Amino acid sequence: MILELPSLTIRPWAPADAGALAKHANDRRIWENVRDRFPHPYTRADAEAWIAFCEEQDDPARNLAIEVTGEVVGAIGLERFDDVHRNTAELGYWIGAPFRGRGLATEAVVAMTRYGLAHLGLERIQAGVFHWNDASARVLVKAGYTLEGRLRRHAVKEGRVGDVLLYARVREDASPGE
Repeated sequence: MILELPSLTIRPWAPADAGALAKHANDRRIWENVRDRFPHPYTRADAEAWIAFCEEQDDPARNLAIEVTGEVVGAIGLERFDDVHRNTAELGYWIGAPFRGRGLATEAVVAMTRYGLAHLGLERIQAGVFHWNDASARVLVKAGYTLEGRLRRHAVKEGRVGDVLLYARVREDASPGE
């Protein structure tokens, strides 16, 4: 799956992306706003392992690279739930610091949401945002997500207990054609 958008391309990872991935992902500000399974510092070996993991997946279209002018500058993915929640996925994304403030994250989130609702059989896509991550919350709102609730004292990041804001888009919220 490749999504060509006006400002960026969303595409599968390739081994040649390891250098750019390691460069942009090795940023403490990213790590502070994602799950602990995202390493910090983020090394080339971490990048190579991530790309190999993505290539081995049955559904490689769920973890994708965000490319701008030929360079990987971020990532976006959908992690599908299972059992009775099988038509729901969690959205995750990040953009490297030099590329923030250009609307790239919003453009990527809108495209990935459309793709998930239209092509993956999803009824719901949700994203949890640490309460201190105002920028990510703004991206989700601009992308048409609705704040559904606050999970109080739901996460621990670097010893800090915090709330998680739960945003979602559901199929009925989608515009025609989505």
